[in-house]
Amino acid sequence: MKYIDEYRNKKLIDAVAKKIRGRVDAKRAFRIMEVCGTHTMNIFRFGLRDMLPENIELVSGPGCPVCVTPNDYIDTAIALAKLDNVIIATFGDMFRVPGSRSSLEKEKANGAHIKTVYSTIDALALAKRNPEKEIVFLGIGFETTSPTVASSILIAKKEGIANYSVLCGHKTMPEALHALAQDERLRIDGFLLPGHVSTIIGAKPYECLNKRYGTRCVIAGFEPLDIMQSILMLVAQRTPKVEIQYSRITSKAGNARAMKMIDAVFEEVDSMWRGIGNIKKSGLKIRRAYRHFDAGKKFVVEPGSIRENKGCMCGDVLKGIKTPSDCRLFGSSCTPMHPVGSCMVSSEGTCAAYYKYRVERK
Repeated sequence: MKYIDEYRNKKLIDAVAKKIRGRVDAKRAFRIMEVCGTHTMNIFRFGLRDMLPENIELVSGPGCPVCVTPNDYIDTAIALAKLDNVIIATFGDMFRVPGSRSSLEKEKANGAHIKTVYSTIDALALAKRNPEKEIVFLGIGFETTSPTVASSILIAKKEGIANYSVLCGHKTMPEALHALAQDERLRIDGFLLPGHVSTIIGAKPYECLNKRYGTRCVIAGFEPLDIMQSILMLVAQRTPKVEIQYSRITSKAGNARAMKMIDAVFEEVDSMWRGIGNIKKSGLKIRRAYRHFDAGKKFVVEPGSIRENKGCMCGDVLKGIKTPSDCRLFGSSCTPMHPVGSCMVSSEGTCAAYYKYRVERK
């Protein structure tokens, strides 16, 4: 298929839904976690849950990088924004995420220098235009975005852009999936794996999920037909394995050039995930050779004590233990206009998806 409308063809999607009903074992429950926030949004947008048999349950996972970023990172970014000589450069989805006491949006209203950028190239250009200021880019995201941040650091070093640095909060996906797969409360039978992350890392890093936990895996595209085909592939597996549905973009080997760039600039580190906790070797930190571009080393700030928003269930939602509907704040004191937790802020957040497609449509 060549065109996007073919992946949204209702007759084709209905045909795949019929095949799913014919292949799934009707005598058992089948719990599938869609890892990526874009999957979550499109599952709601196209009403895919309603097309599945009742014994297939879709649960949302921690595939929203903004949502899993803990408060200490946000508090540190806010503390940096308060420095007179610093301009914070950030993607827009971080702008309204609540920290312990404030948000970047509130700090900008109070006079902090915070700029929304669309790429690391924009952030580098900002540094060139403001040589008297320190530009701190908020580097969050999974393997999809970390190559672009690594590239910006390599460019900054090559071109001598000394007033550019990155507050590194990058995370890696496979280790988080291990933590979820071994959690007996979740009872995950299969993962719809993130297509864009897998385009970088390939299929091999997921294979241990089959061997250790007997979890089925399919690397899935994002259109409704992609998602339905991936679910069919999951229920049809006789033995757990990693399959690639998103083959038009993703290969088993991944992107060697991007991985080489990541390895050149970053090294593995234990990392805290909102809702899941500390996961060994699930984060990235900037290597010593590039420490001048590490904002965490370059600046000394005191972010204050870390506080979690009372009543917010983002952590349990990200882990798949609860749904947004279980949260007493959802849709009342917590809305997209007045978010209490990160899952309501991001365009990939589960709470935002529930609100947009379950609340607004009522």
